[in-house]
Amino acid sequence: MYRSYEEFWVYYVSEHMKRSTRIWHAVGTFGVVVLLVWILWQQAWWWLLLVPVLGYGPAWFSHFFLEKNRPATFTYPLWSLRADFRMFRLLLLGQMGVEIKRAETWLANQKL
Repeated sequence: MYRSYEEFWVYYVSEHMKRSTRIWHAVGTFGVVVLLVWILWQQAWWWLLLVPVLGYGPAWFSHFFLEKNRPATFTYPLWSLRADFRMFRLLLLGQMGVEIKRAETWLANQKL
């Protein structure tokens, strides 16, 4: 159990070590943002039902078939959602590498 979001964040990043997993997450997050803008513009509210499918579909695919781990959303749904948008922002800014290195250090310390 994590006592803070920042503790959880390092764990979250450690569950997204493969670049392909992060890309699939970004695809889903970008799709959700585009869909939400379209829903607001069109006032097509019933399309909100697709938001979880579009957001979680690519992410869960990447966890089950590429990363081969269990999505953090199953245990920490709200922190995972927040972390997904944080990862998306850091990917867009080209700053995710620092977090990957921090998670690698954390993982190495977990094995000691």
